[in-house]
Amino acid sequence: MTAELDVTRGEAAGVPPPDPDAYVRHIADLVQAIPAEQAEPIGRAAALVAGALERDGIVQAFGSGHSEAVAMEIAGRAGGLVPTNRLALRDIVLYGGADPRELERYDLERDPGIAHRILDLAPVADDDLFVIISSSGVNGVVVELATLVKERGHDLIAITSLAHSSAAAARHPSGRKLCDLADVVLDNRAPYGDAVLPLPGGGAVAAVSTITSALLAQLVVTGAVAELLAAGRVPPVYLSANVPEGDAHNLALEARYAGRIRRGG
Repeated sequence: MTAELDVTRGEAAGVPPPDPDAYVRHIADLVQAIPAEQAEPIGRAAALVAGALERDGIVQAFGSGHSEAVAMEIAGRAGGLVPTNRLALRDIVLYGGADPRELERYDLERDPGIAHRILDLAPVADDDLFVIISSSGVNGVVVELATLVKERGHDLIAITSLAHSSAAAARHPSGRKLCDLADVVLDNRAPYGDAVLPLPGGGAVAAVSTITSALLAQLVVTGAVAELLAAGRVPPVYLSANVPEGDAHNLALEARYAGRIRRGG
């Protein structure tokens, strides 16, 4: 595609209808490129995760909006690590007793104060590691949560879009963005605005960030498991609950982390 789209003004010239095959090619190119281009930060992130688990820490994963889907890739899924916990905006209701209508606020993820409430409600120990996912990397809740995490001495991995973050204005009072705070930054390679196929009337369709962020999350988990095996440890990995032995296997592993991992919500 040679036509250019200015998503900030919604103007397009000579743009054909979106082509699903073009989207597949774009994703395929990213899936091939990301592991090679980011082998070093992926390796450092995997080492941090493995180190946290060896110290009996767990992985605390947070994403708001669609980034919560990537937190779900990290916490509580088949083939993933058992010592993981998913933090979410809804925690202020599920565990904090807030009025459910608060979740309807259009600006909830822009409010730095929500990060304090989520973290105060979370079962966090000193050796826990945090993974914060935000493609924009600029909203108040993710930047404030990252700030608190680092102030409290935790390692922090960010999964974000450097293209979007560099082009967007910070929404945190400090002027900082998620990528400014993390020990390791993994770039999901999504463009500014996330979607990659321009529309004839302006705007774009076919978002990238969920797919590429999930790839990065899985690469980090896989690398951490490889590190644990190399150290002679048996990795605590979930089986699918939809195989006959899955429930017994998973419940036995979860019992080791009773009170530290939450699987509700």
